[in-house]
Amino acid sequence: MSSIDQAISIKYNNLVYELKATGHDIITLSLGEAFFDIPAPDFSGFDVAELHHYSHSRGVPELRRRLAKYYEDRFGPSVDPDQEMIITAGSKAAIYMTLLAVLEPGDEVIMTEPFWLSYPAHVRLCRGEPVMVAHQESLFDLERHITARTRVIIINNPNNPTGKVYTAAELDHLHALATRHGLLLLVDEAYNEFVAPGTAFVSAAVGDPERLHTVTVNSMSKNFGISGWRIGYLIAHRRIVDEVLKLNQHLVTCAPTILAGYLAGHFDELISRTRPQIQQAVAMRDTAAGWLADAGIETLPGEATFYLFGSLGESSLNSDAFATRLLRERGVCVVPGIAYGESCDRHIRISVGTESPERTRRGIAAIRSLIDATRT
Repeated sequence: MSSIDQAISIKYNNLVYELKATGHDIITLSLGEAFFDIPAPDFSGFDVAELHHYSHSRGVPELRRRLAKYYEDRFGPSVDPDQEMIITAGSKAAIYMTLLAVLEPGDEVIMTEPFWLSYPAHVRLCRGEPVMVAHQESLFDLERHITARTRVIIINNPNNPTGKVYTAAELDHLHALATRHGLLLLVDEAYNEFVAPGTAFVSAAVGDPERLHTVTVNSMSKNFGISGWRIGYLIAHRRIVDEVLKLNQHLVTCAPTILAGYLAGHFDELISRTRPQIQQAVAMRDTAAGWLADAGIETLPGEATFYLFGSLGESSLNSDAFATRLLRERGVCVVPGIAYGESCDRHIRISVGTESPERTRRGIAAIRSLIDATRT
């Protein structure tokens, strides 16, 4: 464990919580969540005897059925909720348990930068070797990184921190690599709802309907605006699901019964309430992208989520030093780009899901000011 660092985004957000607790006003552009107007849960009408106890270790059956229908209606492929799905305590657990189920010590996992920051730690915790591919490289050149030890390719679609949505051609290429080299394609789709109308989002499940080499991971926590509830799930071939099930049983037993039961009972109601607010968050991202461009701050390409990956331009600071000074001196919190890969150290992640437009604009002005103050 001494070789594993803290999750940098959570580290910075803990600093925010501590500073706010002592009376500091922090413009928080670092949180990996969007704040929505969602009513407090009402558990009246539920069977209390069931809600307070263990549920099926694959997940509450009714919620599995609702999620299977959601995937079939939204993306096309049918999913067997009894054999091809597990509901977990957050999508992080689903990713980690999948890797733990398939990796032998020394196996390699390819990830393209910027990657979601926990992927390398997950791989190392499984005694594997993360293989990071610099963000300047083309996805279509990925094959040159494949070796005899390569076991998994993992991507985040839409991407955190850029908002990039993978094209159908890119996904087809990854499926072809997986087939040709006998690899597992692990696709984290935790932000699939955070896509603007008119932007084509293709689930990885579409390109592998029999799930011969694809594991799809998703998060109700993100897409329903309830990140603190920690409800995620995976969809995979039953041979992988059966192995992950053992881990789920031994590590957490089951996802929180009371929360999963509530989501099953209020599935349509919650998503219909959340979707308009998701579109507001995506629209805010577009607005903030315009403000960054007006301020001369370049961003890596992306069109979804509520994240932007901004360049530090002429600043002499690396991303960690920049983020630290921005927080301490200007009361604005962002996430250093180094968290998402070495090739990303000249960037910062800016999240626009939690602050008002006026405060977001003030935060961007502070970023520009610090870049100017630290020019080379």
